[in-house]
Amino acid sequence: MLASKYGWVARCAVGLALTICSCAGKAPAASYPSALLSKPVPAFKRPTLDGSTFDTGSARGKVMVVKFFAKYCEPCKKTLPKAEALHKDRSDIVFVGISEDESEVDAREVKDSYGLTFPIVHDRGNVLSGRFRVSDLPITFVVSADGNIKWVGGPDQSEDDLARAVQ
Repeated sequence: MLASKYGWVARCAVGLALTICSCAGKAPAASYPSALLSKPVPAFKRPTLDGSTFDTGSARGKVMVVKFFAKYCEPCKKTLPKAEALHKDRSDIVFVGISEDESEVDAREVKDSYGLTFPIVHDRGNVLSGRFRVSDLPITFVVSADGNIKWVGGPDQSEDDLARAVQ
């Protein structure tokens, strides 16, 4: 009888402990400065390296990650594997990579060398980097389900900042 009488206290204590622990996790790094922060994601519809088409409009209602990178970018070598792992773990998040490489051959080489499975758009002529006002690489935009950019990860983002930002 004593166990059932105080069972709810134990359940409440466990629930409170779990709530406190989940709130104590590290927050993502502060957002990288961007004029697009809290504004709608620039819309685009572009062919991907695999021959399909990526349309930002199809991601409406879902969290989306837009990751700019290039073969020559040293910090990209650290962030691309983490982005791929997160893509595999979080099928509820729409990912798209934007290659700023001069040639499509280089873009494909990066895709293959890192085993990237999310869609990759080769940004011929840097049109998308202009729309997103990209000046440094890598840069990652996290777009909320309402279509607004909520977090921007710059060249100094840690490997875990993106995972925390999409939470």
